[in-house]
Amino acid sequence: MGGGSVWALGAMSGTSLDGVDAAMIRTDGVRVEAFGASDYRPYSEDERAVLRAALGRWPGDDLERAAEVVRGAHAELLARFSEAEIVGFHGQTLAHDPRGRGTHQLGDGAALAEALGRPVVWDFRTADVRLGGEGAPLAPFFHFALAKRIGAERPLCLLNLGGVGNLTWIDPRRAAPEEEGALLAFDTGPANAPIDDLMRARLGAACDEGGRLAGAGRVVEGALEALMAEPYFLRMPPKSLDRDAFPGLLASVEALSDADAAATLTAVVAASVMRGLEHCPVPPERILVTGGGRKNPVMMRMLAAALDAEVAPVEAVGLDGDMLEAQAFAYLAVRVMRGLPTSAPGTTGVRAAVGGGVISRPGAL
Repeated sequence: MGGGSVWALGAMSGTSLDGVDAAMIRTDGVRVEAFGASDYRPYSEDERAVLRAALGRWPGDDLERAAEVVRGAHAELLARFSEAEIVGFHGQTLAHDPRGRGTHQLGDGAALAEALGRPVVWDFRTADVRLGGEGAPLAPFFHFALAKRIGAERPLCLLNLGGVGNLTWIDPRRAAPEEEGALLAFDTGPANAPIDDLMRARLGAACDEGGRLAGAGRVVEGALEALMAEPYFLRMPPKSLDRDAFPGLLASVEALSDADAAATLTAVVAASVMRGLEHCPVPPERILVTGGGRKNPVMMRMLAAALDAEVAPVEAVGLDGDMLEAQAFAYLAVRVMRGLPTSAPGTTGVRAAVGGGVISRPGAL
C-alpha cells in the first residue's frame, strides 16, 4: 500500500450487542477525504443471547458458539463491500480489565481476511495495554481528524453514548493527534447499558425507545447521589470501563418504579459527563453527541441542562452518528498499515504514542 488515500472499510459491534455496523471512508490515515457506503446487520435474539452469555469471559473459556456468531455476522455483512481495499475489524468486546487480565475482543481477523480476500487489521487494543495504556477509547484519533474535516477552530468534545459513555476533548489547533495537548479521552461512566438491562429485566424490551419511560418518571435525587458516589467518578483520566463495571446500578434502583428507575439511570449519564468535563484542559465550546444515546431526547435534554456548552447530535455538522465507530476502525486500519500511531498518553494513558493492530493478509493461513 502506497502513501495515497484508499477506500477502507471498518466494522464495529458494540457493547449494546444490537448488531454489526460497517462503513467505508476514503483516507490516507491522516485526513478523512470522503465518506462512502454503510450498512448494518442486526443480531437475532438467539445470537444476542449467545453473546450476552459470553460477556465477561476470556480466551481459554468455551466461546465457540459466540465466536461463530461474530464470525458469521461480520463475514456476511463485510462481503457486501467489494470495493474495500482494506478492512478494520474491531471484534466483539467480551471483557475489559486493563489493570488486570487485559482486554478481550472476540474475533479472528486472519480467518476474516481469508473469507474476504482482503487485508484485515484487527486486535487494535493489545499493544496499547501491553505498554501501560487502558486500551480504550480508540476512536479519539479519528475524532481529531473529524474536527479538522468540519473546520473546527476551538476546543470541542465528541461524546459517544453507547453501552458506556466516552468523551474526547479535542484541540483542533494542534497539528497531529499524538501531539501533547491535542486530545484527552476517557470513559465517563455508564450510558445505555444499565438502562437497556433495566428494560430487559422489568419489561422484556431491548431499550427505552425514545426515552419514553424515563420521560414519564422523575429523577430520585437520593438514588442519583448514591450512584454518583462510585469511586470511578473521582478517578483522574486515563480511565476506561467494562460494560458491566457497575453491577450494583440496577440494585440501587430496585425499589423505584419502572419510570423513576429509568429516569434516574438516565440522569446518571448526564451527571457523569458533567463530572468528566471537569477534567478537560479548557471548557469545550460545544459537545457533539454520537451513539445511541443521541436518539434519546430525555437523555439529550438532561445533558443540555447539566452542561455549560452547546449540546447537539453529530448530524448537526454532517456526520453519521450511527456509523462513526465503524468509520473509526476503517481510519485506524489505514494508520496501522502506514505505521502511524493509533493511541497516545492523552487518549489511553499509554507511556508513549503507539500503533496497535495486527495485519492479516489473505493466503497467510
